[in-house]
Amino acid sequence: MYAIVKTGGKQYKVAVGDVVEVEKLDGELGSEVTFPALLVVDGSEVTTDADALAKVSVTGKLVEHTKGPKIRIHKFKNKTGYHKRQGHRQKLTRVEVTGITK
Repeated sequence: MYAIVKTGGKQYKVAVGDVVEVEKLDGELGSEVTFPALLVVDGSEVTTDADALAKVSVTGKLVEHTKGPKIRIHKFKNKTGYHKRQGHRQKLTRVEVTGITK
């Protein structure tokens, strides 16, 4: 069984026991979080109905707060001497999926 969940403006395919890196979530390590399910697949049975999905909950446990890889941004305009260097590291949270209940 797996589910498609949405968090941070992105969608993730998760199953019980998976560890997923999502955009930073507020909360203490070890606390429980719940995600809304957009689709649930259980063998050959696919659930996409909004009323049935309202009863489905995907729970997870916060494992770790981390940062993503460093992204270097360099802006340059020719013949004007304009250079701008900037860096960014996205804050992430690792979540271990503990259950998908119907």
